[in-house]
Amino acid sequence: MFIAVESDIVLPKATIAAIQQAAERALQQQGAPPNALINILISDDAQLQELNRQYRGIDAPTDVLSFPMDFIDPEADQPHLGVLAISYPQAQAQAEAGGHSVEAELQLLTIHGALHLLGHDHLEEAEKARMWQVQAEVLAALGLDGIHIPE
Repeated sequence: MFIAVESDIVLPKATIAAIQQAAERALQQQGAPPNALINILISDDAQLQELNRQYRGIDAPTDVLSFPMDFIDPEADQPHLGVLAISYPQAQAQAEAGGHSVEAELQLLTIHGALHLLGHDHLEEAEKARMWQVQAEVLAALGLDGIHIPE
């Protein structure tokens, strides 16, 4: 797996590695190709609000956005699954509310976004239950039991 993390926020190397590990675990658990690529942008509320407005018509910041691409990079012969954009301020607030570290929240948001790249959604109850179950399994594999996306 190739997980490229770019951040407007200065993040410790260990946090970047944890984000990459979360993405890799989610992709592996769901059977993504071993040479799959995703890009992850960690940014601020202003950027997430702009992306949310531009692509979803919602003029508000959000915690994570997923942009599935699902194409083969012809130069590298590598499947590019898409891009995740994560709001660091939203991750901070949700981590505080959930009583866990920002790093753990960034991992959760990465897993959530990666599952969207792979076609999961939570618009209908049955699919939501399946997506939440997969998230819980990946989090447990990372030793992060009990962390979840608020309902």
